[in-house]
Amino acid sequence: MNVAVRQTQSLSDHISKRNFDRLARFIYDYSGIKMPHTKLTMLEGRLRRRLRATNIGSFDDYCDFLFNEDGFEQEAVYLIDAVTTNKTDFFREAKHFDFMRDVSLPALVGKGHHNLRLWSSACSTGAEPYTMAMVMAEFAEGRSDVDYSILATDLSTEVLQVARQGIYADDIVAPVPPALRKKYVMTAKQPGRREVRIASKLRSRVGFSRMNLMDAKYPVGSPMHIIFCRNVLIYFDKPTQSDVLTRLCDCLLPGGYMFIGHSESITGIDLPLKQVSNTVFQRT
Repeated sequence: MNVAVRQTQSLSDHISKRNFDRLARFIYDYSGIKMPHTKLTMLEGRLRRRLRATNIGSFDDYCDFLFNEDGFEQEAVYLIDAVTTNKTDFFREAKHFDFMRDVSLPALVGKGHHNLRLWSSACSTGAEPYTMAMVMAEFAEGRSDVDYSILATDLSTEVLQVARQGIYADDIVAPVPPALRKKYVMTAKQPGRREVRIASKLRSRVGFSRMNLMDAKYPVGSPMHIIFCRNVLIYFDKPTQSDVLTRLCDCLLPGGYMFIGHSESITGIDLPLKQVSNTVFQRT
């Protein structure tokens, strides 16, 4: 059936239990995100914009398109974009960046690692990798023995588009210390345009790419020295957390550092990690 020519009906209907279960199973299998029945209203609200975008008139028709007409090939990315949550801030959980600056980086360089590779594995709209880049730029300033690159990945194509541009509302960078803001954040020249942009010297250090943490392997190249995987594990059940963390550890250099969110835990998961600070771990 041609989606583009369907008649738009009322969008006030609801997702049936059968279709909710089917959607929840697909979302879980594709992204690892749990979708309990308590999130039915949230899912309906998020998917209404997909109904408008595809000119499909009801949730039943949308699910028929997905499950009966093989619509996943063209719609899966947009469906996952619609249901993912992308909360992020510059210098979020700031003690992590203090530890990175004061402990991780000196230790790595002290062990002879001079070309450092860092990975923000759930980068959202870019605040985390750009914060990492600020810390790295400050650490490397004036040092000829330190170079670095940052990989930033996310499941959502929408947030990656924002992250690549590096343009934000000016209030978003409020947590950035004034000295760093002066060096690494450009303000709009037009009067009244309350936007900022991350300086090109930082943007050039960060490479953005779409990646699904549910994939069997993470094609990141050489092992990483530092991996941030923060505030994404909370959306996974324990088996999925274990699988994701195991794959992340496979990408982490022995002696490298893993940072997870302050509300997250690896308790009960067998990993080659030792805890070195609150929600900071080192690869053994």
